[in-house]
Amino acid sequence: MSNSDPFIDPTTISRRRFLQHMGIAGAATFFGLYNTASFAEMLAATPRLTEGPFYPNKLPLDTDNDLLVINDSITPALGEVTHLSGRILTQAGTPVRNALIEIWQVDNSGCYIHTGDTNNRAKQDKNFQGYGRFITDSSGAYYFRTIKPVSYPGRTPHIHVGVSVNGKRVLTTQILVKGEAQNERDGVFKSIRDAKLRDTLVADFKPLKDSKIGELTAEFDIILGVTVPDKVEKIKGGIGPSEWGKRR
Repeated sequence: MSNSDPFIDPTTISRRRFLQHMGIAGAATFFGLYNTASFAEMLAATPRLTEGPFYPNKLPLDTDNDLLVINDSITPALGEVTHLSGRILTQAGTPVRNALIEIWQVDNSGCYIHTGDTNNRAKQDKNFQGYGRFITDSSGAYYFRTIKPVSYPGRTPHIHVGVSVNGKRVLTTQILVKGEAQNERDGVFKSIRDAKLRDTLVADFKPLKDSKIGELTAEFDIILGVTVPDKVEKIKGGIGPSEWGKRR
């Protein structure tokens, strides 16, 4: 996929094909057809989890929201193709528009694109982008095409997430796989003492209806609490306040 503009419009990545598989209920969820007024109580803020040591120290040539294809390559990355979607909301249920969401994760061999990661370096999938970013639309929706995360030495499968608003990182967290046995042994995940809050960090990776290649879908809404910038504010290669103004 071309990287002429990494901050692409939400309509540009497989929207029509994705909707055909999701059906009406899934489409309503994905494009934010929620009744905000129905939120009787404040939503629980998504817990923060560590950024970890492998936020890319050098961004890939392509930084869009399709992590399976780099620029105009015709060779896709290995792994279980996953359509990851959701919304970014305030605790009152209000959509957060123009928020920058970044994700980064290991490839199907368990290797990050960070040059300091030596795990399975010889088997690194050069076709996996390893990092992507997206700017939410008016309903707070985001979308990525990636792979189902695999385990890393000492860690359960996970996808790292960073959310920035007005050029400031306001949330750093991780998405885990629902039902993964390693979750219960994962120290980072268990650092969230409240079991109900831990549940908000897992996503159900389900088969995509009628997919002929075994694709998956995963929905993960992100609820922003008090938007105080994270103490560890790393938006290397991300979007700063000056560029943010041009994109709004």
